[in-house]
Amino acid sequence: MAEQTDRAVPAEIRTAQVRGPGSPATGAHDEPPSVPERPDAAVVRDALGVGVAVGLSGFAFGVTSAGAGLSVWQTCALSLLVFTGASQFALVGALAAGGNPFTAAAGAFFLGVRNAFYGLRLSAVLGYRGAVRPLAAHWIIDETAAVTLAQTGRRSARLGFTVTGLSLYVLWNLTTLGGALGARALGDTAAWGLDAAGPAVFVALLAPMLRSAVERCTAGLAVLLLLVTLPVLPAGVPVLLSALAAPAVLAVQGRWRRRLAPQERAGADHDTVEEDRT
Repeated sequence: MAEQTDRAVPAEIRTAQVRGPGSPATGAHDEPPSVPERPDAAVVRDALGVGVAVGLSGFAFGVTSAGAGLSVWQTCALSLLVFTGASQFALVGALAAGGNPFTAAAGAFFLGVRNAFYGLRLSAVLGYRGAVRPLAAHWIIDETAAVTLAQTGRRSARLGFTVTGLSLYVLWNLTTLGGALGARALGDTAAWGLDAAGPAVFVALLAPMLRSAVERCTAGLAVLLLLVTLPVLPAGVPVLLSALAAPAVLAVQGRWRRRLAPQERAGADHDTVEEDRT
């Protein structure tokens, strides 16, 4: 009779009775629900919004590059092959200020290194394999990283990355060509202040990502180093020096933590003694 009663009870209920109310749940039915994918229309809308808004600043780069003395084909080659706006603006800005080409290239290089760190993060999110990976690597920039990481699943991440990268790459190169060809019609390009468009876009994208105190301190120190060294050092060198803000802030943070560690341990021991007395 007992065996017949046990058989009549569903397997899930018998397992729950054996585990008890305090036991951890196992099995497919106990897994946490996955986060649903965003609708494709919403992903495409956001991706196109970023791609079009940032792609239009290619006009400013084309004009600035032509004003720095680069030819139309040199300007277009930078957008086609480099395709990282902040580095491109840093390079032509340093050249326009009379900086050494090697120093200007070094400053642009260090600005572009951040894309390698984006690639480490996006590689796990996108999961591309084979010949697609080097092609996708060319589109890893601030804007594609921001749109991709905002998605909730791999399918949405790939869609956002592709739409953002494609729209931005096409529009950026078209507007670069238009800006380089139309630079002569503008006259003195420096009077328009178009060289500030690229850095302004970069700051607008970066600012919302500075959430912790360490990140904000690093950004503030980098800006301070630029403002102090820009009037006295050759073009391109202040950008290199501003990179020292990150190790400086991390070093201060490490010292601060080492000082607080003994106090925290002492406080924890004191709390343990009080609990034992209670």
